[in-house]
Amino acid sequence: MSYKDTLMNGVEGIFKPDSLTPMQKLALRFVVMGILFYGLTTIEGMIMRVFQVEPIVGMDASHYFAILTAHPLVGIFGSSYSIVFGAFLFLVPFLMEKPLYSVKLGNWSFLLITIGTITFWGSTFISHYSPLYTLYWPLPADFTQFGAIGGAVFILGIALVMVGTLFFVFNIFKTIAYVPEGETRKASGLAMLASATGFSWAESIFRKKSKRREHLVPSLPVAAIARGTVDTMLNAVILTFTGVLILVYMVAEILGYSLKDTAVDALLYKNWYWWGLDLIADGLVLIFVAGTWYLLATLITGKKLYMMRIARLALWVELIVSWTVWSHHLMSDQGQPGWLKVVSGEMVTAFELITQGLAFVIVLVTLWSARPLKMTSPLKFLLGGLLGFALAVPAGIIQADLGINRILHNTQWIIGPHVHVAILVGLVMTLYSAVYFLFPILTNGAKFYSQKLVNFHFWAHIIGGVGMGAFMGMAGMKGMLRRTIYYEGEYNLYMILAAICGTLMLLAFFAFLYNIIMSVGVKGVIGIFTPAKLKTTALLPEKE
Repeated sequence: MSYKDTLMNGVEGIFKPDSLTPMQKLALRFVVMGILFYGLTTIEGMIMRVFQVEPIVGMDASHYFAILTAHPLVGIFGSSYSIVFGAFLFLVPFLMEKPLYSVKLGNWSFLLITIGTITFWGSTFISHYSPLYTLYWPLPADFTQFGAIGGAVFILGIALVMVGTLFFVFNIFKTIAYVPEGETRKASGLAMLASATGFSWAESIFRKKSKRREHLVPSLPVAAIARGTVDTMLNAVILTFTGVLILVYMVAEILGYSLKDTAVDALLYKNWYWWGLDLIADGLVLIFVAGTWYLLATLITGKKLYMMRIARLALWVELIVSWTVWSHHLMSDQGQPGWLKVVSGEMVTAFELITQGLAFVIVLVTLWSARPLKMTSPLKFLLGGLLGFALAVPAGIIQADLGINRILHNTQWIIGPHVHVAILVGLVMTLYSAVYFLFPILTNGAKFYSQKLVNFHFWAHIIGGVGMGAFMGMAGMKGMLRRTIYYEGEYNLYMILAAICGTLMLLAFFAFLYNIIMSVGVKGVIGIFTPAKLKTTALLPEKE
């Protein structure tokens, strides 16, 4: 039986935690924690929405900016990383039909990312450490404005997340490369990784059909995961180094030594930091999302992916583009070299419209070729994810123009139509699609408690996400800056409308969470975090 047959014909049954394999439990732990962190970011987002309209009793500006510092990081590392890592630690071995290299290492990733997220969130909540997520130099080490202890704890939390991320990277690459006991090695581990990441001459799209060699890693979703994991690794290394740099300043201050006069070039630091941070937004997100689209499209339709060779090449091009596109974040920085603004900021950024546009077309044609299709929950959310990126990617390309960037830079337009629509509609709805599809497989056939709640979740989330992004964008076009509090109510109308849309998304989340809990039961949720009794290989398909 193939992996696709196993996925599509899962055994129906009542959810019993004791019947789950270590791989299933590992994935569910990540997903459940990611959902809870998503709920935290949604609640914090609504708190900031309300504060923009009317100051909240007992909350001052320092607390607002502390929330603004933690909010995107909890959303990225605590929520998105957790859900994505959990799904991929399950899917890579499943698609390659061999056990995960190390379930123990996977559980360490889960613990470090969870504890790290709680740590840096807690430091902002308690100490109000709030240099914002950009951490521009010398802001993170400015002890006249922020406390060294709160900052040190914040950086420690980020460091724990990065170590957990590197464990995930190692686990994914090792799973792709290693040969299970009792099987014959077809190629070296390095050759397997070269094939998966695209750095293999056999991947060439231009080779004549008669001379093409079979891919050592034929699964396109695995190739997408491997290529996104390259950016994940680079990002983790860069942010870890940055964190260590800041932590040295923090610890020195705590011990009574001042390093304030130590030279750190601010512009070089900005470029280094944004190169690493942009690997998340413009690298691994787009690659991971495209790979997830391809997997869902083939599983939902039961058909081969349209233009599979082009899709594989586009994933490799996106990986290369992701390394050279960071400068669009610095287009309004007067010190940034002009050639970097034009080449990296404008020209290379335009390639993302091509690569993501190809993924968009490939998925839609694959779905169209299988009509008539039943509008299932995974299909609805997949289409919602496609819509999110169809709106957000062009919004980002618009920003990557030197003239328009002068107007839009640092306004609510950036964070609304581009960032929030890309993340909340594009990425999150794609992840929801995967969750709805994988839920019966990960739970051995459990069904969702209420289809009506699923439908409410879909409509409330998509209307709320697109609406909130649109109203934030309108405020930005009127001149409303991001990371700024307006006490005179200049933009209250837009913020009230955005808050209404945000409330819809919050209700959608609670509907989804309630549906999950009712589907598996409170004891079932608790059981996910207990040790598994079955073997790791219990869910793998039998060899023909």
